[in-house]
Order: sequence, then C-alpha cells, then structure tokens
Amino acid sequence: MKSKFYLFSALLLVVALLLSACSFSESTSNNNNNEAESPADSENEGTTDEEDSSPKVLRLNNGSEPGSLHPALAQGTHDSWILEHTFEGLTKKNAEGEIQPGMAKEWNTEDGVTWTFTLKDDVYWSNGDPVTAEDFEYAWKHVLNPATAAQYSYQLYYLKGAEDYNSAEEGADLAALEAGVGVKAVDSKTLEVTLAQPTPYFLDLTSFYTYYPVNKKVQEANKDWALEAETHVSNGPFYLADWKHKESIAIKKNDKYYEKDMIKLDEVQFVIIDDENTAWQMYQADELDLVYPLPQDVQGQLMASDDAEFHIGPDLAVYYFNINNTEKPFNNAKIRKALSLSIDRQTIVEHVAQGGQTPAYSIVPPGIPDVNGDYQENTGKLFEENVEEAKKLLAEGLEEEGLDKLPSFVYLYNTSEGHKAIAEAVQEMWRKNLGVETTLENVEFQVKLDSEQAGDYTVSRAGWVGDYVDPMTFLDLWVSDGPYNDARFKNSEYDKLISTAKSTLDQAERMEAMHAAEKILMDEMPIIPIYFYTKPYVLKPSVTGIYDPINSYPQFKYADIK
Repeated sequence: MKSKFYLFSALLLVVALLLSACSFSESTSNNNNNEAESPADSENEGTTDEEDSSPKVLRLNNGSEPGSLHPALAQGTHDSWILEHTFEGLTKKNAEGEIQPGMAKEWNTEDGVTWTFTLKDDVYWSNGDPVTAEDFEYAWKHVLNPATAAQYSYQLYYLKGAEDYNSAEEGADLAALEAGVGVKAVDSKTLEVTLAQPTPYFLDLTSFYTYYPVNKKVQEANKDWALEAETHVSNGPFYLADWKHKESIAIKKNDKYYEKDMIKLDEVQFVIIDDENTAWQMYQADELDLVYPLPQDVQGQLMASDDAEFHIGPDLAVYYFNINNTEKPFNNAKIRKALSLSIDRQTIVEHVAQGGQTPAYSIVPPGIPDVNGDYQENTGKLFEENVEEAKKLLAEGLEEEGLDKLPSFVYLYNTSEGHKAIAEAVQEMWRKNLGVETTLENVEFQVKLDSEQAGDYTVSRAGWVGDYVDPMTFLDLWVSDGPYNDARFKNSEYDKLISTAKSTLDQAERMEAMHAAEKILMDEMPIIPIYFYTKPYVLKPSVTGIYDPINSYPQFKYADIK
C-alpha cells in the first residue's frame, strides 16, 4: 500500500513537471533551422478556423534522459524513440514493417555483396545543407573509428573491412584500414556499399539508427554538436528544438524534410519521467496524449475494462535477467539454471506485468519468420519451471563450488514501479523455492547500462528490442566478444554456430544453426528469459495516425490531432 507521503510526493512531482512543461508552449528556437513562415506559406494555409490554425502539439513521456542523440553513440530505446523521428536512413519502414525508400530513392545488388544506393534529389539537413552520399560514408566510418568507442559499431561489421578497422590495435595504420571499409561515396548522390559476405537482412539494417547519416560539415566543425538543441542538426521529419536535460525535450516539424506536407504535427513534447504512476496521472489530467510504459496494475485494469484508449501493440523484445558469469559461484551453469527453473513466469505475466505478455522459455520472441512458420513457435519450450529440479541443480552446483549455501547477492534494476514489482516477485520466489536471499537495488537507466558494461553487478534486469527482423538480432548478443555480452558468456560451439548463420544465404542452414545455438544458450543459462514483451500504451482519441512497428516504440511521424 502506498503511504500518504508517497502520494503527496507524487502530486508535488506532477505539479513541478507541469510547471516545467509550461516552457514548452513558448517559442523554442534552433540556430540551425529556419522556422520563419514565408508569406507564401501563410497564403497557402487558407483557413479562418481558429482551432484548425492552432499548432498541433503531441505530448508524451520518455522514461529516461537520452544517453546520446548522436546516431553513432545511441544505444537504447530512450535514445532511439527520438532519433527515429529526427533522423532518417537510406531506407525506412511503413506501418506494416515493409522497407520503403528513405533518403535513397532506389538501390540494387546483383550478388548480395555489392550494393548501390541512389539518393533522392530533394533531401536536406535541418540547417539547409543537402544530404549527400558522403554524409553516409562519413557517418558509418565515424561509428567504426576506434576513437568513437561506439557500442553499436558491431552492427556495421557486415561491411567489408569494418571489423578490422574498428578493432585496430594501437600503432595500426588507421588511414589504410579506414580506406578499406566497404562504403564509398561515388558522387554526391551515389553510395556504393561492399559487404564482407552476403547478408540476408542487410537492407533491413539500413533503416536502423546506427546507419543514419550525420552532417559531415557539422561534425567536423563541432564534435559536441549532438549535446544541445542549439547545435543539433538532423535530416528527419522533426528536428530537436529544445532539450532541458533530465526534464524535457521538444522536437518540431522540419520544413526541410522532403515529405513535409505529410507531417501534420507541429511539435512533439517529451516529459522525461521514470515514474510510471506520475505519467499515468498526467495522462488522466489531460497533460499527456500518449503514455508508454504504464503502471502494471493500471494495465490490468484497462485490459479488464476493455478501455477504448488502451492499446496493445506487438513487440519484438524479450525481458530477461543478466547474470555475471565471471562472478563465483554464478560461473556455475547449474546454479544459474536453478535460479531460472524456480521462477513462475505465468504468475508474473498474469498478476505482475499484466500487459498481455507471454512467458519466455527461450530467448527469441515471436514474429520472426523461419524457413516455414514462425521461428519462436518452431523453437517451442527449451526448458520448463521445476522447483524440485531447481533445488537439485542448486545443491549440485554449490557442492561443485565448495559452498553450503548460495551467498546473498544484489539484483540491479533501473528505476520503475514495473521493474520493482517484478524484482520483488522474483525475490520472493527465490526465497520461498530455494532459500536464496537477495537485495534489490534501483538506479537510473543509464547507470544500470554503465554498470553492466563494466561488469559491476551480479544479477540485473535487462531487455532487448530487436534491431531488425531476424533471430540474429538476439542471438549474436552472446558471442564471446560481443559488445553487449554483459553476461560475459563464453562458449566456442555457440560462437561457431553464430558464425555459420552469418556466413550463408541458405535460410535452412542459417535457421538450423540458430536453433542449435539457442538450445546451447538455454542449456547453459547465462541469462534468464522471463517474458516476451508487448507494447501496452494509452492514447487520446483525438490523436490519429500512430502505428506500432514490431521493433520500435509507437511511431508518430504521420500522426494528426483532430
């Protein structure tokens, strides 16, 4: 039960946020954007309806302060939701998830290795500069430059020479290695890309944010251009107009965008708030138009009442626990598996998460095609809950490690009422079923990410949204040298299977290798899958045109407000 103090504090927080949000209504400026309305624009509007001529402003919440709004450095949904609306890659996806022309008007390949992309003629940066093929070449090589230290650099390893350049040791000839990377601006409108080997999902990757361009002139003039709204330059349907760090973000319609006539919103305002209850209260008070995520008990109530404003979108994502495999005694697979087999996932999705999620007994979510059918359905359950088996495995594992009892450990999660509720439920399951004691620790999302990257944790809450629609977007996370292998899992057979799946265009061979790799992952249990996500959110009836890609937050590019 929440205390009166908690409720009072929450109300104070709402008031503070509303006061800070008032500044949104003031005119925000960006030195790199020409917002002045020309006489022609005024004449073309041709309306005398006061309501219709007022700015259309969408208000929503972002759960955390972005780690970076530079495509090369972004690494989480708290970054990508904004980047997906302020930038655009060679391709983009429509509401059905189909690949569409973005900055490129066309592309071709004859062998799946050499690709040629031709840019549109009418594509510009928000500061008026034309978007060029050189901007793409420069951006991709910037991601791969070892000095950039981009966490997502591995997503460009599909390019010829990319891994050699990115992993170059001190003293190497970086200029020569950079020149060998398989991306080249043939002219201002033609980009030639050479892959290390055929990659079935490469075209899908060109819509992913690590593949976005950056304005070469801006980057070379100011390496810190992405840190503030005043210097931020982008090429998407919106541009960054205001950024009050850890408080709010505003993006505005980009009049330089080639489809500007299709963009109906004038502005989108994000309140940065990690408390789901406060965000929900703001929605109820008509201070927000879209809220995601929601408090879990609220999700359950909205589902039960069949509320018209409640939506459950599909999601290509898995909720799981990281385990630091290098920390004794969690280096023992039996101990890791004991923790997994003692968790009642059905109870968690039905009574804690309450958003239509499904229990996860593997790591790759539904929604990805296999050679025939759905990959996850073909996988089936790779393990099942079994408390007695969990007790047996724990006893064997402890004996192998020379211990009588599993030492108490800390479970780390990022601040969220939902994550807290799941942590408390699992904490009690481990205590009741295994006699294991844990301490819960909550931190800001970016702090959690940093702790995992540094290996400074024992067990942590984690989640992964697929970057593209293929099992590989999940399975290559846990190769031995993977940059997101926060579990520090190492298995040579697993690495070999992933390499096989990446090196052939034969879909049957690829899928067979990935199914075998996933079985190894669940046998060794370096991470513990909990459930497959959905996207439960609320949306005001006045907002139209929101759509739900399977691997992104709700998209509002073409939204409108009636």
